Amino acid sequence: MPGAGSFVAAKYIYEVAPKDGTVLGSLAQTLALDSMTNTSAKLDVAKMPYIGRVVTNIDTGVALPTSGITSFGDVRAKQFTVGASGGGSTTVLFPTALNTYAGAKFKLVRGYGGTTDIVLAMERGEVDIVGAYGLPGMLASHPGWVYRGEATLLFQASLKRHRLLANVPTLPELALSDEGRQVLHAAASTGEIGRSIITTPGVPPERLRALRTAFRALLEDADFLAACDKRKLMIDGATGEEINEIVRATLRLPPAVANKIGQMMQ
Repeated sequence: MPGAGSFVAAKYIYEVAPKDGTVLGSLAQTLALDSMTNTSAKLDVAKMPYIGRVVTNIDTGVALPTSGITSFGDVRAKQFTVGASGGGSTTVLFPTALNTYAGAKFKLVRGYGGTTDIVLAMERGEVDIVGAYGLPGMLASHPGWVYRGEATLLFQASLKRHRLLANVPTLPELALSDEGRQVLHAAASTGEIGRSIITTPGVPPERLRALRTAFRALLEDADFLAACDKRKLMIDGATGEEINEIVRATLRLPPAVANKIGQMMQ
């Protein structure tokens, strides 16, 4: 159900779908942030329970050796171009937030259809950097960028360094002020939500418990894990309760901070 960066689907789940746990959604990981900055949304995301997370979607900033970039310090010292899609996307949010709060000198080049198009543009030399390339997708399509150091990873949009990105700074680590750390922490939390499954408000508690129990069992199932490994699909699960707590923490952001994030996502 495409449209408005998952908001069409979110509104359907919230307002229309049966409230019995038979309708599930895989919505934008920025849903909680979006609901705070989109005044027309009228969604209380806190009432929408998560079933669980399949995988984190830790976005990274990526540059190829041909760019001459070797660390985040380089993008603080000199302007580089970053490919971006439309407003509301993490390809816009992360570079803009790093310009504002981490001293980066990114020049956004907008209008690309999505991450795949931006990666191709970088490989063709149209832009220097992909500003939000999810780790699961990178491991599937460009594993050498991670495992063999064939690209420079400038930052990771996460709250703690991923085990595969131990030498890559997180967004909050790059902040130059307390306000910057708060904003970049909120932006980074979206990667922890990642690819999660959500359902409607009002699902009976016993049904919600059953769905969450079944979901946890799936993530521990040997055949499922073997199939994912064969297809080089990353699994990094979490419970619905853990994801809902991340959402609640996001919704507790001061309005001024949420408004600044909203402005950067335009």
